[in-house]
Amino acid sequence: MSSEQPLVQVKNLRKYFPITEGILIQREVARVKAVDDVSFAIESGETLGLVGESGCGKTTTGRCILRLEEPTAGQIVFNGKDLATLPNKELIGLRREIQVIFQDPYSSLNPRMKIGSIIGEPIKVHNIIAAAKEREERVIELLEVVGLNPKFYDRYPHEMSGGQRQRVGIARALALNPAFIVCDEAVSALDVSIQAQIINLLEDLRDQFDLTYLFIAHDLSVVRHLSHRVAVMYLGKMVELCECDELYDKPQHPYTRALLSAIPVPDPTIEAAREHQVLAGEVPSPINPPGGCVFHPRCSLAVYSCRSQVPELRELSPGHWVACSQV
Repeated sequence: MSSEQPLVQVKNLRKYFPITEGILIQREVARVKAVDDVSFAIESGETLGLVGESGCGKTTTGRCILRLEEPTAGQIVFNGKDLATLPNKELIGLRREIQVIFQDPYSSLNPRMKIGSIIGEPIKVHNIIAAAKEREERVIELLEVVGLNPKFYDRYPHEMSGGQRQRVGIARALALNPAFIVCDEAVSALDVSIQAQIINLLEDLRDQFDLTYLFIAHDLSVVRHLSHRVAVMYLGKMVELCECDELYDKPQHPYTRALLSAIPVPDPTIEAAREHQVLAGEVPSPINPPGGCVFHPRCSLAVYSCRSQVPELRELSPGHWVACSQV
């Protein structure tokens, strides 16, 4: 990685959602700790994979970086500016540099707008290309970049397949020439064969336009093909962060090991002989998470001290960070 300052730095990020009761007078009775003290950095041109079970807080982390959710605490430094405290007026200018590819290609596109208008809208809103003819040429160019025929310019989203719609979403994200893109489960709603095409496209676009990705997913086998480093989250906490190959070859945290053991192997002979690490119990509620290490109720390595001591994210080896006191 470059010795220069990272493009994105997330420091001690917290996002708590209040739970209130009452009709006329509402009072807070609890909080959902969706993201609880998460820190990481992303270098320019790098892809950081963010993985974990549903409900672990990875999407909320991405939405806080985009300022679609207001962080409860912490810093989100992009290109030297703290997005968490940036006024809306200054934030509008930075929106050109930070874009998002949403999970669902069916609900993320306006069904009443033609594809040309969907892709051209951000260009028009930010007043990048004022002339309608030049804007149309730019949209057609973007359609070709993501592998779509220019004839889709006058079509509606319902006339396209899921993979084609997701390519439209990618073209829309590229329209403003961003530096950083949050890919929020960008392939999870697609067929497996289409997933490979979209991942290859994202990889080609990253190299072509020098993009930086936060690639959010729950499928570790998908993350491996695109990411340089991988961060693993559990119940709002980051439990492991390291280089992609090292995570798959030498996982340290017991939760990461369990996730990797759940990835199926195509060879039935190897799959039958392979040891699986089955986690006991269910994921605890983020409203009332366990004390100490949040993973201790399901951990095979847990000792008595794990119930009260919150493990720090410490560097076991260069670039390999783990939040576990037993490894």
